Amino acid sequence: MTGGRTIFSSITKLKAEIKKQDIRLIDLKFTDFLGKWHHLTVPARSMDKNLFTDGLGFDGSNFAGLKTIELGDLSLVPDISTGFIDPFSDVPTVSFICSIVEADSKNPFPRDPRYIAEKSVAYMRKTGIADLSMWGPEFEYYIFDEVFVSMSHMNFGYEIIPCEGEDAGGFGLKTKGGYHAIPPEDAVSDIRDRTITLLEDSGIPVNYHHHEVGGHGQVEIELKFAPMKRMGDIGMMVKYFSRMAAHTEGKIATYMPKPLHDEAGNGLHFHQHLFKKNRPLFYSKKGYAGLSKLALHYIAGLLAHAPALLAITNPSTNSYKRLVPGFEAPVNSFFSLGNRSAAIRIPKYASKPETKRIEFRPPDATCNIYLAMAAQLMAGLDGIRKKMDPGKLGFGPFDMNVFSLSEEERCRIKPLPATLSKALDALADDHDFLLEGGVFDKTMIEDWIALKTEKDVLPVRNRTHPLEVQFYLDC
Repeated sequence: MTGGRTIFSSITKLKAEIKKQDIRLIDLKFTDFLGKWHHLTVPARSMDKNLFTDGLGFDGSNFAGLKTIELGDLSLVPDISTGFIDPFSDVPTVSFICSIVEADSKNPFPRDPRYIAEKSVAYMRKTGIADLSMWGPEFEYYIFDEVFVSMSHMNFGYEIIPCEGEDAGGFGLKTKGGYHAIPPEDAVSDIRDRTITLLEDSGIPVNYHHHEVGGHGQVEIELKFAPMKRMGDIGMMVKYFSRMAAHTEGKIATYMPKPLHDEAGNGLHFHQHLFKKNRPLFYSKKGYAGLSKLALHYIAGLLAHAPALLAITNPSTNSYKRLVPGFEAPVNSFFSLGNRSAAIRIPKYASKPETKRIEFRPPDATCNIYLAMAAQLMAGLDGIRKKMDPGKLGFGPFDMNVFSLSEEERCRIKPLPATLSKALDALADDHDFLLEGGVFDKTMIEDWIALKTEKDVLPVRNRTHPLEVQFYLDC
């Protein structure tokens, strides 16, 4: 089935399209607290306008961090503007991305990630600083032929079968040698072609795609900028489309930050900038790298709160396998013009007022994209409100290879957290900026820390690693 560019603007137009394309099913997709997509499906013939006002009930207690079992009832209200014909469904299906509301009052559910993104933008507007934030993530992922995982009390390991590269038959791309490779060495260009074509057909504008640095199937899709909530929806669609496009070819697409040792990791770099009454706020002809004072305050806020932010933007133990020296992933909290080892990079090619922006490079796609963007915006706004100075706070700019500095000079640069545990500790100590405007709440943050500790940190910490067996079996 081919996806359609149809964007539904009314129930009347939706019903006409259902009849025209013989749509049989309506799929309701929603994002849980931790950032995973789920769905419910209803027959198209039973669809009426009440679905878009009252929604469809579901049990929220089955999803970590949403609801307790005794107060589990929630409802899904589809956002009609998000509709797209699902190109991966054998039965003609239109999909909608949903907001989560209280089952009885139909009020927004406080832990709905889309609602939190909305609240952060509403808070930004209330401050009077800006009325629009625009976002452009870079989606990096790997495509593998097969992945095998074995885990028991007596057996613990995995094996990845790459679809290309020197470990897929001895010919082709070398480790860390895949940047902008072409076929036949780039063995997955056809899958990317199909992915972005289907995205474009579904109303998602794409800048470009290409092979990334990783020589064993690492690729990237970069999108056109969009407002925050819309970009959150797009981000969920990109992951779904890319994984399904690979799946239909018998392959596995993964956004895992560091699936391969000593190979490039997958980031989710967030390009971002602010506007007010259509005027770009990050540009100044005389400023460093063309940045305004407001942009520098925003940068300072991001970097000052970076240790806490990473608990939300990099919320997996594997995230910190990527944030290590020797690759382009940042390990220190500083900003720079064009420097890909910086936590915040100022792209040199974005030189016009309307394109002047910053790129926050630490995040990865294990995050809940809505929460990650909302938290970044709140950190940047805090920097603007408090007029933080990145230079005085020790964040640079540093326009050099920081790894070439002496140890004494490097010690002046503040490191990013090296583990999820340290990031969660930082969030516990520094989260007041997230509470402004009621965007996040204290209980939500406490639950996030508890969930990530219980479901991520402790299982990894408490399990014997294969390397430990190799190191210590003969002791």
